[in-house]
Amino acid sequence: MRIIFMGTPEFAVASLRSLVEAGCPVVAVITAPDKPAGRGHQLQQSAVKQYALAAGLPVLQPEKLKNPAFLEELKVYQADLQVVVAFRMLPELVWAMPPKGTFNLHASLLPQYRGAAPINWAIINGETETGATTFFIQQEIDTGQLIFQEKEPIYPDDTAGSLHDRLMEHGARLVLKTVRAIEAGDYPQMAQPQGVALKMAPKIFRETCEINWNQPVARVRDFIRGLSPYPAAWTMWQGKTLKIFRANEAKDEEPAEIGSYRSDNRSYLHFRCAEGWLAVDELQLEGKRRMSIEEFLRGARVQ
Repeated sequence: MRIIFMGTPEFAVASLRSLVEAGCPVVAVITAPDKPAGRGHQLQQSAVKQYALAAGLPVLQPEKLKNPAFLEELKVYQADLQVVVAFRMLPELVWAMPPKGTFNLHASLLPQYRGAAPINWAIINGETETGATTFFIQQEIDTGQLIFQEKEPIYPDDTAGSLHDRLMEHGARLVLKTVRAIEAGDYPQMAQPQGVALKMAPKIFRETCEINWNQPVARVRDFIRGLSPYPAAWTMWQGKTLKIFRANEAKDEEPAEIGSYRSDNRSYLHFRCAEGWLAVDELQLEGKRRMSIEEFLRGARVQ
């Protein structure tokens, strides 16, 4: 069964590696075009491209997925199945091309958390469980028929980073399981549940990441966890942007205005929320590197 794999970031590499190491015939890899990055604005290859080249796989990097030249090139590979992990939205001309269809790996238990940032939003919303889903791509994003789903717990100290890494490996195993099932012709196809209240996972922008101190401490902490380490929750502090990566509820009952802060300039920096105080454990002030609160306070004077 000839397979074309589509993906771009590190999250997708684990799935591609699982297919290659299992001996699945990946005949080509589609990934994003190289982009300038860093201070020198040198062209940077995607994580998937780097792995694909090291594995000796042909790599295609179309600017536009509806480009006739790209579509003709895609047909030449005569793929039976296409596998998509962390890639952009596909036009029907592409996802309908292989006879066995195109399936996607999504980092949630669909239909919940459809969208670009399911890992982040599950933690932001205080969920204690999420998972991974493989499903056949259809016209509307993340709505196709379900193939397999597997659950993954969200622990109290999980961040988006730690959950990302577990789901990356979990998802890779699920992708291989799905390919094997399709190859054997023995796999479920289940319509996604209808009429349930849906929680969505839209793309996250900088303004999305600003901390709202008018929420309870637990909600603010979940918000910080769900955006750590990237893109990171932030607030304005003494005229500069302050990113917060780790925080916990403080044992502090001092009354104060919401959004205010206080510190002993040695071991703690607390922010007042709607209900209680938040103790910052790890942070990064604009123009500085990321550091622990103790290290930060050795070099900063809290006004």
